[in-house]
Amino acid sequence: MSAQEEAATGKVEEDDVNDNWDDDSDGEESSNTTDTADDDDDDNDEAAGSDEDESGDDEDHESQVLGSYRKLLSRRVDLVGDYAGDELFLIEGDSMLLRCFSDSKLDFDSGFQMLHAAYNVEHFLHNLVKRKCNFHIVFFDCNRELCVPPTADPANACKYYLARAAIVRHLQVNLPRSHPEIVVKVIASYDSPAFAQYLSASAPYFVMMHDGAQPQKRQGKHITHAVADASPSAQRVGLRGMILSFIGQGYNVALVNGLEWRDTKVMTMVLEARHRAGSPQLPTVNAAQPGTTPVRDVSAELQKLAGIASDLTERQRLAVIAVSSLLRDSPQSLNKEDLPALCSSFLLHEAFLAHLPLSARRLDSDAGANGAQQLIRALASISEAVLRSPEWPQGLSAGSTCDVVDYVDGRLYLQLSLDAPQGDSHVQGTFESLTNAVKALSDQALPKPKVSQRPTSTSNGHATNQTEKQDDIAVLPFSNPVFDKHLEPVHLKIDESVADDQSYTSHRIFQELTHWHNAKKPLIVKAPPTRAEEKAAFWAAKRNQLFMAEMRTYAASLTNAVGKSLEPETIIVGATKASGKDSPAIAAMKSGIESPADSEASDSGASGKGKPGAKKGGGGKTAAKNAGKQAMLAQIAESKAKKEESAGGKVASAWALVCKNLQADSDPRSKFRKARDYLTNLRAEWREVVGAEVELYILSCVLQYWIDACRRDEKVERIEVGALLWNISGNVLKGKGLTKTIVSNVELTVKTLGLPPVPQVSVAALGDRKLAFMFALPARVESLAVDVPSKEFQLLHCGPYLERSFDSKPDSRVEFNPDGWQRKVLDGIDANESVFVVAPTSAGKTFISFYAMRKVLEADDEGVLVYVAPTKALVNQIAAEIQARYSKNFKYGGKSVWAIHTRDYRINNPTGCQVLVTVPHVLQIMLLAPSNANSWSSRVRRIIFDEVHSIGQAEDGVVWEQLLLMAPCPIIALSATVGNPQEFGDWLTDTQKAIGIKLITVQHTYRYSDLRKYYYVPPKQFAFYGLPEKTAFGTLGLEGLRGFNHVHPVAALVDKSRGIPEDLGLEPRDCYELWKAMVKLQSDKYTVPAELNPEKALPAVCRKIDILTWEKGLKEVLRKWIADDASPYEKLVKELEQSFRLEDREEIQITQAVSEAESSEKITINNHEDLVKTTLPMLCRLQAQDALPAILFNYDRHMCEKLCQAVLQQLQESELAQRKTGPKWEKTLERWEDWKKVQAKNASKKAKAPTKKGKGGDDEDQMSKLDQQRDAADSNVSPWDTFNPDAPVDGYHFADHTRLQLSELDVYMKQLGRRNIQQWLIDAMQRGIGVHHAGMNRKYRQVVEILFRKGFLRVIIATGTLALGINMPCKTVVFSGDSVFLTALNYRQCAGRAGRRGFDLLGNVVFQGVSRQKVCRLISSRLPDLNGHFPITTTLVLRLFTLLHESKNSKYAVGAINALLSQPRLYMGGPSFKDQTMHHLRFSIEYLRRQHLLALNGAPLNFAGLVSHLYFTENSSFAFHALLKEGYFHELCAGINKSEKSTVETLMLVLAHLFNRIYCRQVDQEYREKVVKPSSSLVFLPPMPQKASNILRQHNQETLHVFRTYVQTFVNQHIEHDDVELPLSGMHAGGDENGGSEAIQSLPQAKVRSPFVALSGSGDTFDSIHDLCRTTRDGVFLEEAVIPHVDVYPDEMDVPLNAWLLDFFKHGDIYTLERANGIRRADVWFLLNDFSLVLATIITSLLNFMKLREGTDMDMLDVMGDLDAHDEAEDNDVAGAEDQSEISAPSAADSAISMPDRPKAVTKKQAKNTESWEDTADKEEAVNKREEQKAANAERLESEAARVLEGESANNQGLKDVLKAFQKLHAEFNLKFRAMWA
Repeated sequence: MSAQEEAATGKVEEDDVNDNWDDDSDGEESSNTTDTADDDDDDNDEAAGSDEDESGDDEDHESQVLGSYRKLLSRRVDLVGDYAGDELFLIEGDSMLLRCFSDSKLDFDSGFQMLHAAYNVEHFLHNLVKRKCNFHIVFFDCNRELCVPPTADPANACKYYLARAAIVRHLQVNLPRSHPEIVVKVIASYDSPAFAQYLSASAPYFVMMHDGAQPQKRQGKHITHAVADASPSAQRVGLRGMILSFIGQGYNVALVNGLEWRDTKVMTMVLEARHRAGSPQLPTVNAAQPGTTPVRDVSAELQKLAGIASDLTERQRLAVIAVSSLLRDSPQSLNKEDLPALCSSFLLHEAFLAHLPLSARRLDSDAGANGAQQLIRALASISEAVLRSPEWPQGLSAGSTCDVVDYVDGRLYLQLSLDAPQGDSHVQGTFESLTNAVKALSDQALPKPKVSQRPTSTSNGHATNQTEKQDDIAVLPFSNPVFDKHLEPVHLKIDESVADDQSYTSHRIFQELTHWHNAKKPLIVKAPPTRAEEKAAFWAAKRNQLFMAEMRTYAASLTNAVGKSLEPETIIVGATKASGKDSPAIAAMKSGIESPADSEASDSGASGKGKPGAKKGGGGKTAAKNAGKQAMLAQIAESKAKKEESAGGKVASAWALVCKNLQADSDPRSKFRKARDYLTNLRAEWREVVGAEVELYILSCVLQYWIDACRRDEKVERIEVGALLWNISGNVLKGKGLTKTIVSNVELTVKTLGLPPVPQVSVAALGDRKLAFMFALPARVESLAVDVPSKEFQLLHCGPYLERSFDSKPDSRVEFNPDGWQRKVLDGIDANESVFVVAPTSAGKTFISFYAMRKVLEADDEGVLVYVAPTKALVNQIAAEIQARYSKNFKYGGKSVWAIHTRDYRINNPTGCQVLVTVPHVLQIMLLAPSNANSWSSRVRRIIFDEVHSIGQAEDGVVWEQLLLMAPCPIIALSATVGNPQEFGDWLTDTQKAIGIKLITVQHTYRYSDLRKYYYVPPKQFAFYGLPEKTAFGTLGLEGLRGFNHVHPVAALVDKSRGIPEDLGLEPRDCYELWKAMVKLQSDKYTVPAELNPEKALPAVCRKIDILTWEKGLKEVLRKWIADDASPYEKLVKELEQSFRLEDREEIQITQAVSEAESSEKITINNHEDLVKTTLPMLCRLQAQDALPAILFNYDRHMCEKLCQAVLQQLQESELAQRKTGPKWEKTLERWEDWKKVQAKNASKKAKAPTKKGKGGDDEDQMSKLDQQRDAADSNVSPWDTFNPDAPVDGYHFADHTRLQLSELDVYMKQLGRRNIQQWLIDAMQRGIGVHHAGMNRKYRQVVEILFRKGFLRVIIATGTLALGINMPCKTVVFSGDSVFLTALNYRQCAGRAGRRGFDLLGNVVFQGVSRQKVCRLISSRLPDLNGHFPITTTLVLRLFTLLHESKNSKYAVGAINALLSQPRLYMGGPSFKDQTMHHLRFSIEYLRRQHLLALNGAPLNFAGLVSHLYFTENSSFAFHALLKEGYFHELCAGINKSEKSTVETLMLVLAHLFNRIYCRQVDQEYREKVVKPSSSLVFLPPMPQKASNILRQHNQETLHVFRTYVQTFVNQHIEHDDVELPLSGMHAGGDENGGSEAIQSLPQAKVRSPFVALSGSGDTFDSIHDLCRTTRDGVFLEEAVIPHVDVYPDEMDVPLNAWLLDFFKHGDIYTLERANGIRRADVWFLLNDFSLVLATIITSLLNFMKLREGTDMDMLDVMGDLDAHDEAEDNDVAGAEDQSEISAPSAADSAISMPDRPKAVTKKQAKNTESWEDTADKEEAVNKREEQKAANAERLESEAARVLEGESANNQGLKDVLKAFQKLHAEFNLKFRAMWA
C-alpha cells in the first residue's frame, strides 16, 4: 500500500516512457501491467522465432506483421483518469463490433438476435459516455470481414455483415439526436486520402482497436496439450497490420479486447508509439481493398413504396424490398415451393415486431420450418446490399425513425415459420400492409401463414428451468439501532433458517475460533519491559531525534514569498494577530525576554481583532492577572520601540558602509544581485529608514548596465533591461524611507529613458538626506531612451512587471494584502464553514492552510487539524513548513505542534499533536479506529484535503471520497486542476449540508505569473568546452536564445473542434501579437472591432486586470473566427506559428571559444528526440540565459537516472580531458603539495610555542570574537585553503557555491554516504544536479529538495513526484520526452512549478523531445472532469460496524455513520439514488452475515478484524477469508512441519492468485509458442489447486446469489417502468400494446436481466457476477468492482494473469522479472513491498486474534512492508552512528516537545584525529545493537507464543499451523526481497 500512498498515483507517478529502444535494459519501458509481448528480450525472441519470424529474405508479410506486433510496448492504464481525460479518441468500428459480437450470450447461430447485438454496442458506448469519454467512431469498408468472431460458423457470416450494416446505419441516424458530439464515419480504408484528411481535421489522441486475440480457457507454460487457436490468421494479421499502421503514424492504440469497466475507470492495455533511434522498422502495411460487396440500386423501389406505403417504417421498407427481391430472383439454396410461405412468415414476424412488447420476446431456441435458416441468410445478404446502397438514405424522409437494428428477431421468425399464431387486429393490419407492398413491387401475392391451433399458453416445459424460484429471496435477520433508521425503506422477507447454512468445515473452523476468542491474554502483558523492548524504545527515541533534526534542516531551507527564510512565531492561546505583527507578548519573547504568559487562553484568536464577543484570558487564571501580564509586556515593547527610533541615524551610517563595500565591485550585475540580497534580508525597522534608498541603488546599478549597453549600441538586444528599469522605478516610489532626492532621481530616470509613467509622489511632506552613493544619471551618452511607444513597450516587454492584484486590500488577519478571493476564503474559515478552493498554481493558495492551522493552535491546546496530502514528499514539506512557522509552549508534556504519520515514517505522537500531517489511508485508519472514537477523533476541528483532485485516481480515489463523506468537521479542499469545479463543488456542498455545515466554493481562474512556452530544437553538432558564461541580464524569458522557439498559445489551437480551453492564458505580449495578426488578416466580413485597439482598450499604464478584459474581447472575436470555416482563422494560426514550426537546426553549438589546438571531438545529434544527447546542450543554453534553476520532468524513473548519469558523465569526461590533464594541471598540483608542506611546518612551530592561558583556565576559546576573526582572516588569505583536486572545476558543474558553505555540503554528503547512496548520485549532486522520484532513498530526496531550495542544486530531473504542491520554485520547467502520462492534468501540475508567486515574475516552459502535435494537444487541452467512485464498499461497511460496536456506540461513531448514510448523492457524478444506496448497503450487510463476519446486531464476528485490516486489498481480502473459513489454509498448512518446502510453495501460488494481481494482454497460441515457452519465467500464472479454486467458485456463487437477490428485490419494490429503450440512443424497442403476445410461445419474462439480452433466451439465471453486472436491466445500480469477489483464473477471466510474484519467489531475480514478465525494474521494489505488507498484515492480525501478543486496533499502522522496514532499520543505524549536531544545529523554531539533550559537537580537529578508528567502532556497535535487538525480539516473540501454545489441545492446532506457514513464507520471501539491496 505504501506504493499507492506514494502516488497519488494508481500511481501519482506513473513514470514510464521515454526510454530509448536501444537501451541496455530491454524491459525498462514496459509497464508493470504488461505481458512479455511488450519487451521480451531479444535473445528469447530470436530463439523463439528463428524458424519463422527471423528467416531473413523469405520472411512473408504475415510473420513480419505478427513479429513486429509482438515487440510493441504496452501498459495497462485507466483510459479516463491516467491517460485520455476528455481528449478525443477514435474507436475503430469493426474492432468494437468484434468485441460485442463475441458475447457468448448473443445468439447469431440458430437465431439472429439483431437487437441484442445493437444493445451490446450501445451498452459498450454508453459505458464510455457515462465515464465522460470523448470519442468518434470510424468504420472502414476494407475491414468488413474483421467483425465476424473467429468462433462463428462461416455460413452465418452474412448475419454479422447485415448486423454491421444495420448498426452503422442506426448509429449514423440516431446518435446525432441523442449525442451530437459522437461522430460516426464510414470510410473506404485506413490508408485512403479521405481518412488522412479526417485525421488531420479531428486530431484524435489515440485509436481504440481489437488485436484479434481471444480469451482462452487455460493459459500458461504449464499446458501440456496443444490448444487450438480460435482466431484465424487473416483476421489477426488484418487487425494487427492496422495497429502497426497507426503506431507508425505516431498514434498509441488502446485495446478494446481485455478492456474492463472498474467503477468509474476504463482499464485497458495501451500500445505505445515511440519515435526513437534504433526502434524496430515496422513493416509496410496496406489496407485490404474493400471486397466486391454487392450494392443494390433501390431508388426505383423506394420511389414506388413512397407512393403506395408511405407509413411503413425503415425496417419494414427494407423487409418489403428484400422479400420482393428474393421472390423475383430466388437463390438456389431455397426451395421455390417453400419460398412464398417462408416470406409470408417473415413479413408476419415483421408485423409482430411492430406490436409485440419486448418483454414477450424471450423465446426458446427453435429449428424452424424447412428452409427458414436459409431464408434468413439469403435475406441477410440482400438486406445488407440494400443498406449499403447510396440511394437508401436518400430515398427515406429525413425525420423518419431508423429502426433497422430491430429488423430480424431470428427466434421469433423461426417459431412463426413453423406455427403462425393468430395475431390481434393491429398485427393483422400491419401484415396486410406489408404483403400488399410486396405484391406491388414483385407482382406476386403471398399466401397467408397457416394459423396455429395450439392453446395460448405462456409457458412450456423449458420455462421452469429458466427462472429462479420466487420465494428464494429471503434474507438473514439483522437489526441495529443506528443502521435501522437508514434501512427503513428496504422491505425484505426474513428467513431465520438460512442462518444455519454453513459447511461442516467452516463450522469446525468457527469452533476453533471460539476457543481462541475465549483464550486468556498472555500474562506477559503486565511484566516489566524486557531488555529487547527497552532497546526498541531507545531506538525509536533515537530515530525520532534523527527525524526531528532532519526536519529542522528541511524547515530552514523553506522561504516565504520574497525569498526570505521563514521566521518561527510562538503561538499563544487566545492571542490575536493584528496587522501582520506579533502581539507584544510574542514580540517580547522574540527579543529574548521570558514571557510569564504561557499558552493557557481560550478562543480562536486569529480573527478576533476588533470583533465583538472575543474572549480574553481564561485557562483557569483570572482575567485581571492576564491583563497585568499583557500591560507589562506592552511596556517592555514600547521602550524597545523608542530605542529603535533613535537608531535611524545609525542605520543610515551602516547602509553607507555597505554601499562603500558594494561599490568596490566593478560589475553592475554583481552589484545588483548583492544589493537585492541585502534588501531581501533587511530588517523591517531598517527598511523604514533606508528601504527606498537601497531600491534606488539597485536602480542605479541597472542604469549603469543600460548605459554601457547603449554605448555598445546594444539597445535593441537589451530592451528588456529597460522594462526592468521601469519596474524598479515604480518599486522605489512604493518603498519606505522616501526622500526628495530619491524621488527626483526616479523622475530623471523616467524622463531620460522615455519610460511609461510611474506613480506620482507628493514631495512636500518628505524630508531629505544625501545619498550614500553617486547616482548613475545624468550620463554622457547620446540617447538613453528606449525608443518604443509607451503602450507597445508595456505590452511587449513589461508584461511580467504589470501590477497584478485582484481587488487587493490590507487585512489584519494576514501579513500581505490579500486579493478579494483570498479574503472570501479567510471569511469562510473564520465562520467555521467548509471551503472548496480552485485556483491555478502560483495563484496564492498556500497561506490558506497555515491560516487554518493558526486558528486551531490559537483556540486551545486540544483541537486538532489534519492535513491530508497525496504524497509523502508533500507530507514532509508541509510538516517542515509548520516547523519553520510555528512553535508553542504547552502546559503539559507529551504534546507537540505537529506530527507526521505515514505507514513507514512518523515523527512525534500522532494523537498528541495539534496539526497532523498524513496521507489518506492513515487518516482513514485513525478515524475508523474504535480506540480513537471517544478521544482523538472527536477532537478533530478541521481537515484540509490538499490536491483534492486525487479523488480521480484509479487506486486511492475511493479513500479520498470516503474521507470527504465521513469528515466529522468542516473541511478545506484545495486544487489547481479540477475540470468540473461547479459539479464537484455542488457535490461537496451536498455532502457537507448533510452534516449541517455550509460549504463555500471559491474559484479564481488567473495565474499570478504568466508561463511562456518554447519548443526546443537541438543543434546538429555539439562541442562542450565548459559551461558558457551568463550573458543575460534583465531578461525573464528565453527570447533570442538559439534553439528555443516561442510557442504562441493560439498557434497551438490547430484543432478547431476543441475550441479555446477556459484556462488558456495569454500574457500581454501574446495578446498584442494576436491583435496585430488579426488586424493584418481581417476582411470586410471578419473585422476586428476598433475598441480592441490597445490605444483605446487600455489605460496609459496597464495593469493585469486591464489586460484580462482586453484578452476577453480578443477571445470573443477568436471564437467567432474558429466557429466559421470561411474565416481567416487558418491564416491566423499560420501567422502566429512561424517560430514554433521552425525546423532550422543550428549547425554546431560551441559552449566556449577555444583554439583549434584545444578543440576535441564533437557530438553529432542525428535524432532531435534523443534526450541523452540533447539535454546538456539545452542546459548550457539555459545557463547562459540565467534561466536556471530548472526541473526536467520525465515520467520514467529509470530514464530520469539515465539522463542524470549521461549529463554527469559528459561533464566529468570533458573536465578530465580539458582541465585536469596536461602540464598546467600537473603544475597546479605541485604548487598545492608545496603549500601543504609549508602549512604543516607552520603548524609544528605553533605547537612548540608556549600558549597564554586566559582567565578561565586553559580554554583558548576565551579569546575575544574580534581576535578570532582576525586570526581566521590572517590564516585564510591563501586560495589553497579551499582547493580540492577532486572537486568539480568551475565551468564543469551547475552548482551555485555562493548559496552553500562547503562544510555544510560535506555534512550532507556524509549523511548520504552512510545510507549507501550510489556514488554517482553524490557526484551529480556535487555538480548541482539531482534526481527526484518515488524510488529514491527518502533522505536523498529530502537533501535534493533542501539544496534545490537553497539554490545550490540548479538542475533536477524528476517524475511527477515534484508536481504535486511541492515548494520548489524554479525559473524553467522542461518536459523531457513524451509519455502516456504526460496528460492535460499532469502538464498543468508540472508547468505550474515554474514562475511561482513571489519567486519569479515569469515562468518558462520548454518542450524537449515531445512532438509538435503533442505540444499543441497539451496547450489546447481541457482539464478532465473528476469522476467519483461508489464509496460504500463492503469492507467499509464492516469497518463501520467494528467502529460502532467496539466504541460502544460512541457519539463520534454514530455521527460518522449518520453523516455517510445521510448523503443524498453518494457518488460524485452519479445520480441522487438514496433508495438504491440503502438497498445496496442492506445486501452488503447480508453478504457479511452469510460470511459469518457480522452478528444479528451488527457486532463483528470471527475473522472480521483480519478482513478489515486487509482493506487495502479489497476484494482479495474476501477471497482470502473464504479460503480461511472453509479450512483450506488449515488443511494446506497442516503439513508445514513435515513438508515445509511444498507447503510454502503452494501457499505462495494461492496468494499470487489473490493479491497484487497484474493482468497481461489477451494472447493467442502463436504468442505462447514463440515467447512464453522459451522464457525463463512461468510468465502466465498456473491454475491454483483444484480445492482452492472450488471454494472460491462456491464463494462467488453465494455472492452472486446475494446480489442477484438485491437486484430482484429492488426491481420488485422500486422499478415500475419497463426497460424498453436502448441505453445510448434512447430508441424505443418493441410494441406498446399487447400485440398478440398471448399467442406467442414466450418463456417467462426476465425481471433481473435486461430484456434486450433476454432476446437470445437468457433468463434470470446468471453464470457469474460479471454476467449479472453486465446484463442487469436498466435502472439498477450494480457496480462489479464493489461486489466482494475475485474472478477465478483462468476459467472466469478473459485475460491471463502475470506470474510475476510466483516467479520472483521461485528465482528472486528482478532482471528475469523485467525481461520475461515485463515488470519494470523501477516498479519491482514497490510491488514487492506491497505484497510484503499483505503478509505482515495477515501475520499481525493472526497474532492479535490468537492473543499471542497484546494488540490494539491501531496496530495496523505499525505494520509495514519489508522495504519500509529496511528503511526504518537504516534510520536506526544512522540515528545510532550520527552526531545530531552534524545534521542540524538547534533551531528557534523547535516545537516545545520533550527532547533529550544533544551531545556537544566535537571540534573539527578532534573529529579528524578520531575518524579513522572511532567512526568504525561506532558503526560496528550500531550494527551489533541492531542484530542483538532483532535476536532478542525474535526470542521474545517465540517464548510468548510458546507460553500460550503450551498445553493446548491438539484440536486447536490448525490456526497455529496456518500462522507458522505464513511466518515461514514471510521469512523466505523477505530473504529474497532483501537480497535485492544487499
